[in-house]
Amino acid sequence: MHDVAFVVFPGFQIQDLGGPLATFESAGHLSTSTPYRCHVVSQSGGPVASSSGLVVLTTPFDSQRFDTVIVTGGDVSDEPQGHPLLAAHLARLGAAGEARIASVCTGAFILAESGLLDGHRATTHWRYALLLQRRFPALRVHGDAMYIHDRGIWTSAGVAAGIDLSLALIGEDLGADVARETARQLVFWHHRPGGQSQFASSSEVEPATDRMREVMAYVAAHLPEDLSTPRLARLADLSPRQFARAFVAETGSTPAKAVERLRVEAATPRVEAGNEPIERIAADVGFVDPERMRRAFIRVTGHPPQSIRRMGKTTHGLK
Repeated sequence: MHDVAFVVFPGFQIQDLGGPLATFESAGHLSTSTPYRCHVVSQSGGPVASSSGLVVLTTPFDSQRFDTVIVTGGDVSDEPQGHPLLAAHLARLGAAGEARIASVCTGAFILAESGLLDGHRATTHWRYALLLQRRFPALRVHGDAMYIHDRGIWTSAGVAAGIDLSLALIGEDLGADVARETARQLVFWHHRPGGQSQFASSSEVEPATDRMREVMAYVAAHLPEDLSTPRLARLADLSPRQFARAFVAETGSTPAKAVERLRVEAATPRVEAGNEPIERIAADVGFVDPERMRRAFIRVTGHPPQSIRRMGKTTHGLK
């Protein structure tokens, strides 16, 4: 029996708990051996209120030994209060090597507080990636990854990425076939690769200043043109270096990745419709050739255009 502990704290995000918990529960139902036993734990045990007000009952974190420990996320936008007791307990677990340790979304902040991420690659929700890097410079934040496994520590982006991470853990324990069947049980597209981009639509990548908003509006209206960082920097009347720094600070994304996402967004409905050659769509939205568009689609959505087209046909056929 493999004991999985989900660590919560006052103000935790309920979806960061519910998605991974349901994933391990579903995997357990697929095996006659009942491989997983799930626990919801907190520092002291007892009732703990989530950010939505929903209260869950927990057992104390140190009440028993766990094989896997998954730390949920919560609001970290204000000046950090920290979770020193939780962080200290996680540090002891990491030092002992007794448990596989992971986080969902901003749970990475607690792992970083414990010191377990020092020198490691890690990720979190793209909106908080820069904040995580600033608060904990000893780790290397990759804010565009879905999830990362680095030397025994797993971190993931928010909500749905926590399910992807859980499927990866289940695949490691029980094999890829069980992970795929678990995804099917959850009606979840199995499972996005950890290196896939956290897809943030253009409406979510909203710059803070008029200067950068004007650049984004220009990009959206001129997708087939040269939209290199030097070109966009000239539009913003900044040096390329100044522009790149300001853009990342305001959006959490590099200019190149933002342009790529906008092009993928513009191409996706046309790919799904299936009425035009892929080559024409690639040229119209600014990709040099279909192969570059294919690679961009995989980075942003996890699927090549041909798969998106097949899924679009299936979806339209169900209407």
